[in-house]
Amino acid sequence: MKVDLHCHTDISDGSFSFEEVLKRALKENVSHLAITNHDTTIGLEEMGILADEAGVEFIPGVEISAYDFHRNRRIHVLGYYVETGHHAIEQLCAPLLKERHEASYKMVHQLKEAGYDISWEHVQTYAQNSTAVYKQHIMHALINNGYTASIYGDLYKKLFSRGKNGEAPGLAFVPVEYVDAKLAVQVIIEAGGVPVLAHPGQYDSFEAVPELVESGLQGIEVWHPLHGEEDEKKAKQLAEEFHLVMTGGTDFHGFYGEKEILLGSKSPGVACVDELKKRKELILK
Repeated sequence: MKVDLHCHTDISDGSFSFEEVLKRALKENVSHLAITNHDTTIGLEEMGILADEAGVEFIPGVEISAYDFHRNRRIHVLGYYVETGHHAIEQLCAPLLKERHEASYKMVHQLKEAGYDISWEHVQTYAQNSTAVYKQHIMHALINNGYTASIYGDLYKKLFSRGKNGEAPGLAFVPVEYVDAKLAVQVIIEAGGVPVLAHPGQYDSFEAVPELVESGLQGIEVWHPLHGEEDEKKAKQLAEEFHLVMTGGTDFHGFYGEKEILLGSKSPGVACVDELKKRKELILK
């Protein structure tokens, strides 16, 4: 049996509907599947019903786009077994989704100003089911207009680079104000969920673990497509030191992913799911 605890659909920045994701999960013999769309729990109840009918154990989740304001770096926090539509998550994330959508509108305008053949209406056709327009949707429009052949690559960096290490930001980059990572952990707990630090190797967020544990962090993502051996080693050491559940997932985005990946290929095992359930019971006491 395979477990995948990190997966996105077209409700956020994935390219596939849940039905399409589920079909691929069944093909790869995934027995336990979590959907962790960015900053929203929309659709989780319906997904759970479809997964149950297909014989797949469903884990309702969320991935909150957060920030470590002390170290000035992004942090993503996964939440498992959250209550769908919980007011705390909605209150925290609704302004973020609105700001992300507005930032994407500005990005498209800046691309038009720079001479790119693109329109907001065209971009929106790729985000019809999403809670907001993401950069992946903008890139999809540029691909269809012949500017590039992939979502990520030289053009993506040219347009959307954040301008780190003294480099100038991309010509269409518009910053988004994320929520505080410690607050994200607390809100997931308030929503009855189990908070887990997502891909610490991707954003180099290992140093934030002690502070996040103080806020209630219960797990750390060890196995991830962008984690090397050293990242996995660091995550395992922190898990042992702070008694965190070691999780894993493919961070599946379909066509919108940073690299091609098969669902279930970063499985943490069924024992991980059992441990998450135990942590949820402890949180609810």
